[in-house]
Amino acid sequence: MRDEMNSIERVQAAIELREPDRVPVDLHNFQPAAFATGLPMDQVFKSGELLAQSMLDAWREYGHDMILLENGTACNAQACGVKVIYREDAAPAAHIPVLERIEDIDKLTIPDPYTAFPMCEIIKAARILVKEVGDKVWICARADQGPMDLASQVYSMGELLVDMALGEKDEYIFKLLDYCRQVSTRYAYALMETGAHSTSIGEPVAGPDVISPKMYRKYAWRFEKQMVDELKQHGIILHNHICGNTGPIIEDFIATGAQVLEIDHKTDARKIKAAATGRTCLLGNIDTGLLAVGSPAEVETACRDLIEICKPGSGFILGPGCAMGTTTPAENMHSLVESAKKYGRYS
Repeated sequence: MRDEMNSIERVQAAIELREPDRVPVDLHNFQPAAFATGLPMDQVFKSGELLAQSMLDAWREYGHDMILLENGTACNAQACGVKVIYREDAAPAAHIPVLERIEDIDKLTIPDPYTAFPMCEIIKAARILVKEVGDKVWICARADQGPMDLASQVYSMGELLVDMALGEKDEYIFKLLDYCRQVSTRYAYALMETGAHSTSIGEPVAGPDVISPKMYRKYAWRFEKQMVDELKQHGIILHNHICGNTGPIIEDFIATGAQVLEIDHKTDARKIKAAATGRTCLLGNIDTGLLAVGSPAEVETACRDLIEICKPGSGFILGPGCAMGTTTPAENMHSLVESAKKYGRYS
């Protein structure tokens, strides 16, 4: 029998492609955790103290190996000047871009994460989590959105996609993407200075569900890779999450060099496991729809099947394919976590 590991050792082994005692498990549960406080969710997502407490309460209930800390997909955007809507029953959402003309990109400045809201509150939450449980559970403090996704919030997504399709404003598109890379990278450094174990970016707009693989390679990939390379030089582990079916860009996705790829349920687990084995760690990819409306038994079956596919050779963390919905039942989250313990042992 392999010696029992703690959560940090377990996740570290999986990321380093070494066999842990069992498959580690993550809960991408910031929305259910905020909802469980009984407070309006906008209040939780504006407060570092409340956000940290919600994540701590959830960890104490479920006992997952990785806490994925964030307040949604609009943190970096708001820090850059984008108008954001805060809602009582869901994560905040970017609303009005800060750039009306892409040609004005040079007018934007890199926000200071320690003073810019809400970055400063997420940093505060990370500090609290590290102080309270940083020696017991892996803390991934998400640096919010990556270069392509942030670009689609800072500048109109529709206008950005049109400009990319026409190919007539590449000089400004590349400037915008590089600005967004710098914003996310600076924020990642600040989060890691709290003592968090890793950081992460979300790039849903970069995926094949939105843009073609050719467009991904031309616009998004180089900036994701540059971010990965810079952070890696400083010993920082970066996760890269692309929503939707990443099958058409599997090799490019892996070639970003991100130490963890967070994969959506739409991605064929067998195909990406075959490509990623020995190269990078996968996190996912249980369907959040199933977690929201399925039974605990159905969740357990899905987890068992996925573990069977992705466990061999290590490099796998069980978790949802994306952020779980606000009202995801507690019993389904318990089922996900317990399935890793039940089916995930290596020996």
